[in-house]
Amino acid sequence: MQLECLRSEYSLPKGEHYLNCAFMSPISRPVENAGASAMQRLRWPGEFTSDDFFAEADQARHRFARLIGATNASRIAIVPSVSYGIALAARNVDLPRGANVVIAGGQFPSNVHIWMKLAERSGATVRTVERPGAMIGRAATWSERILDAIDHDTAVVALGTVDWTDGTPFALNEIGVRARAVGAAYILDGIQSIGALPFDLGIVRPDLMVASAYKWLGGPTGIGAAFIGERFAQADPIEETWLGRAGSDNFSHLTDYDVEYRSTAERFDQGGRAQHVLLPMLNAALEQLLTRDPARIQAYCRDLVLTLSNALVSLGFDIDAEEDRCNHLFAVRLPHGLSALAAQRWLKSQCRVHVAVRESSLRVSPNVYNDESDMDALATGLAAISRRSTPTMLHAFRAPASAWRSHAQ
Repeated sequence: MQLECLRSEYSLPKGEHYLNCAFMSPISRPVENAGASAMQRLRWPGEFTSDDFFAEADQARHRFARLIGATNASRIAIVPSVSYGIALAARNVDLPRGANVVIAGGQFPSNVHIWMKLAERSGATVRTVERPGAMIGRAATWSERILDAIDHDTAVVALGTVDWTDGTPFALNEIGVRARAVGAAYILDGIQSIGALPFDLGIVRPDLMVASAYKWLGGPTGIGAAFIGERFAQADPIEETWLGRAGSDNFSHLTDYDVEYRSTAERFDQGGRAQHVLLPMLNAALEQLLTRDPARIQAYCRDLVLTLSNALVSLGFDIDAEEDRCNHLFAVRLPHGLSALAAQRWLKSQCRVHVAVRESSLRVSPNVYNDESDMDALATGLAAISRRSTPTMLHAFRAPASAWRSHAQ
């Protein structure tokens, strides 16, 4: 069944056109209510039991596992951030001198800095596969170049599930096959697609995949989830938390100091995992997503984008073909000479349209709370910018940020 607009489930201000979920998702009323109820419960800790340190986390594991197609929820760890999950992988990979780590050019720093540091320490190299210059067929070409970069000296392949700046999808299945063929660890940052784009864990088969909650999962900041594959199942955690030890559910024997870790991905959970506010919010968000279904979310966004893309091309703006982008996250490239930063500020101040600037483009990221009126507002604003792009008006869109702020006011 096709999704209908779900704006009524959110408290978005009237007249605001929020097309920036890739920056941060607004939380829905059910997620907000879950957080409020959890905070109210904290007024009286006398009702809490030892089970409360496990139950909410276990529920989140099961829901995240269902979302990504994992058959075993015991492989899901509760983490505070993407960088935490990536650091867990980096702590447990063998990166000898002369080995290489393959990454995509321009990928988000959370999945880059740790590999650069580790390579410097070990005498390995980071092999960066830059974005192809051609726009048409970019997704296929970029993935082919990543495949070509993986060789028998590759110890790690570390990617985003999509490019975070413009939604370029990678051939995750084929890259995973190649990584496994050479014995490389396959590490994925899923923050910009998990929850909005279908992900089949059984096909992609990463060794670790991590996503924070505050973007496409629709949850709060400070919490997320990671799938831990067989490669890292018995690895060392980042923190030596008491909850990660065998027997930690027996509070009366905690000072027996059991040195064994729990046999599941609980051993990798963040310290203070029993987040009595964040976990209920995450669970509410995951339950929403399971009902909505990422495939239906992607189809919903596709319907919104199709009409917009035709309008933008006629105005002189560039938007990638569908095979080179996602429908929930894509770039609008401005005509030569126009400032994306100036255009973003004008759209916000004059049209109440919220988008991001990444590199030299506008990054647009709709979700199920958006409808045709939001896309119309964006198209109308960009049409106005296009009309202003005459020799007499172009200077306004080339002005430095400080000058543009005054102009916009």
